[in-house]
Amino acid sequence: MKICIYYDSITGNTKKIADAIYETCKDEVVYCDKPHKLQEADLYFVGSWTNKGNCSSVIQNLLSSLKNKKIAYFGTCGFGGSSEYYASLYQRAKNQIDASNVILGHFFCPGKMPEAIKDRYVKLLQEHPEDKKLQVSLKNFEEVKTRPNTEDINKAQSWAKEMIKEALQ
Repeated sequence: MKICIYYDSITGNTKKIADAIYETCKDEVVYCDKPHKLQEADLYFVGSWTNKGNCSSVIQNLLSSLKNKKIAYFGTCGFGGSSEYYASLYQRAKNQIDASNVILGHFFCPGKMPEAIKDRYVKLLQEHPEDKKLQVSLKNFEEVKTRPNTEDINKAQSWAKEMIKEALQ
């Protein structure tokens, strides 16, 4: 089986997941990096960081260009932890995928955010100390500082193995 892993990562979170997937199936990977030229493969792992609830424009363009492929989608996001939120992110990514493709599944996990985001939350909280949404956002920032962690990596690798099994069927 030939496998391509395409990803877009700004902070390194999505790259960590892509690397974990690569380690799981490295003997079958023909390409693992940011999208540039479409490689021919039997299975495409495609991953992105989350940009205001959507995958990056680079990944949106890649997803819309894939035709008649088997795709497993993965992503990282600064917020989340709930399956409902991950489902909404997946649905947005799925909307970019041509109907000719077979989507095998998806995987999401939290990822650390840049310190500039924390600084913005702190500044806004100083201006609006009673703002509950900002308080939750700052708390979430702290909770995901060490993500993706070893547990996330292990889950990504287990998921990748399942996607490979699905692709072989």
